[in-house]
Amino acid sequence: MRITNEKTFFNKVPQQTAVMLLGTCMLAFAYYHINYANHLSEGGFVGLALLGKYVFGLSPAWSVFLLDVPVLIAAWLIRGWRFAAQALLGAATFSLFYSGFEWLSPPLINLQGNLAVASVLSGVLTGLGAGMVMRVGGATGGDDILSLLISQWKGWKLGSVFFVSDCIVLLLSLFYLPFKETMYTIFAVWIAGQTITLTVTFRLRPAAESVGKIQPAAGAALTGVQRAGQSS
Repeated sequence: MRITNEKTFFNKVPQQTAVMLLGTCMLAFAYYHINYANHLSEGGFVGLALLGKYVFGLSPAWSVFLLDVPVLIAAWLIRGWRFAAQALLGAATFSLFYSGFEWLSPPLINLQGNLAVASVLSGVLTGLGAGMVMRVGGATGGDDILSLLISQWKGWKLGSVFFVSDCIVLLLSLFYLPFKETMYTIFAVWIAGQTITLTVTFRLRPAAESVGKIQPAAGAALTGVQRAGQSS
């Protein structure tokens, strides 16, 4: 049985890796081309890294990875090597993608005249990207790991845990960013939390189950038609 589980795990690795790469690329794109380009912040370790960029000029690509390292070690000790390896992959690829966006292109999506649109785009893209990574059992960084552990420990919704933890970091943004940008960032974080919950918990209804529900309904309708014909 143990051998079967190992084979199943490794057979899923290519699909899981592809989903994680797509999710971390989406996150890096949104954080650089939407959040940073429009002077929005973010919650969690990425928010701290963006503050470091605004204040000290440090690249979030590597400062966020340094923040992740202690939590990745704790994840290895608490959850085992599989979870830690997937979390390390998510954190490393996010840093690589973000560094690539910094190197290849300047921020192009200028929505400073309509921060409501910027916050909605940020929330949907970051929530979808993070949710995709978590759906396959990974994490995009240390704050994701902490939120996952707290959610499982307390039984709280994952998106709610993200929102609360992110708001704590966003309070620090008030010292460096205008109030307007901070409020729109909180709105984006709320949207991201809802999107994460939806992405992680969404389940497609199996086709067999759908057919099984349709057949009794069709049979009942046919019976009703037959009875109507007999009565007439």
